[in-house]
Amino acid sequence: MERRRFLASALTAGALAATAREAAAAPRGAPAPGNADDRGYMLGLLAKMAEPVLGPMSEGRLQAAFEPELSPTWDGRNPKVAYLECFGRLISGIAPWLALPDDDTPEGRLRARLRRQAVASYAHSVDPASPDYLLWRSEGQPLVDSAYFTNAFLRAPKQLWEPLDPATRKRVVGEIQGLRRVSPPYTNWLLFAAMNEAFLLSIGEQWDPVRIDLAVRKVNEWYVGDGWYADGPRFHFDHYGSYVIHPMLVEILEVLAASGAKFNSLNATELLDQANKRMQRFGEHLERLIASDGSYAPIGRSLTYRTAVFQPLGLLAWRKRLPKSLPEGQVRAATVAAQRAIFRNPSNFNDKGYLTIGFAGHQATLGDIYSNAGSMYIASESLIALGLPATDSYWTTPALPWTMKKAFGGQPFPKDYYVNY
Repeated sequence: MERRRFLASALTAGALAATAREAAAAPRGAPAPGNADDRGYMLGLLAKMAEPVLGPMSEGRLQAAFEPELSPTWDGRNPKVAYLECFGRLISGIAPWLALPDDDTPEGRLRARLRRQAVASYAHSVDPASPDYLLWRSEGQPLVDSAYFTNAFLRAPKQLWEPLDPATRKRVVGEIQGLRRVSPPYTNWLLFAAMNEAFLLSIGEQWDPVRIDLAVRKVNEWYVGDGWYADGPRFHFDHYGSYVIHPMLVEILEVLAASGAKFNSLNATELLDQANKRMQRFGEHLERLIASDGSYAPIGRSLTYRTAVFQPLGLLAWRKRLPKSLPEGQVRAATVAAQRAIFRNPSNFNDKGYLTIGFAGHQATLGDIYSNAGSMYIASESLIALGLPATDSYWTTPALPWTMKKAFGGQPFPKDYYVNY
């Protein structure tokens, strides 16, 4: 019986992955897929990213199975940083979907299996006796990816944190508190330290309010207007507002507002409202970046993070905070088109099923000095909307043309004006 269930689950995952492969191979100009195909495509992409990671890691075999590709300009840091990058970034992106309730559909059975594997992987990640114990205690990079690792607990606390055994929970807390050894530079890195402290606050463990206070204050000082933040004292025209700044600022403030924590003069509720409005405005810009064929501008550093660019739109959709200017059917159609444009090239994955370095395929020379194949799993952040069930209006509402399609199709489309919040 157990073997039959395993085979059925494996076949389900294979079918979902096949959906993604078939959709990715669709020629340019093919008819727009239906609503169910949009969700099926994203589920296939999720399965394709998650299974080669969570399956082996749940058994303590990921580091034996996966030898991450390194950028040709790799800076010489310990390459084992790649495994925390891979697991932390992946689990953050798929946590909203893992948080959905169990059901007996093929999707539900896949979710139950991947959730069990995720919980087991967390246990291996902090167990010094496991072959998949992650690199926590050297290099500065673990601070970055620990923030995605803990962010997943905030997104799915009952599904990922509560099932952990007491020893694993204690180890997680110890490793996260131990990362205070890393002094973050005055960039988006301040938010990584703050995310970890927000997680500790959320579970009632000792937390450092100064790290949160500093991050929130500095990021707001770096706001340059119209939904955009500088990444430190100078503005960088890149996608780090999507990868880090908007989502992490909002989710940190959500914890502060929910906990009622009081320190210094931060008003978490007011700041959260402001941060959400700014993310909504930023989301309007992101949607306008998506061309009629799903392509979008390859701007700035870390281009190989691919569709992580659209994390704010997914988070806004999941939180039911999309502004009226961005109807659900329009955002879904645009972001799925972007995913299809990127992932239609099979070389995005290697022959073992792991992500490669690249933008719209395997393009290793695009890697930065810190890029490795584990880094690429931040692309899962474009899957956040899967945290909405298949019956949600985000999935059932008809697809709508997005701004670029309207503009270049000669249709009326909204004008665009600066905002003051």
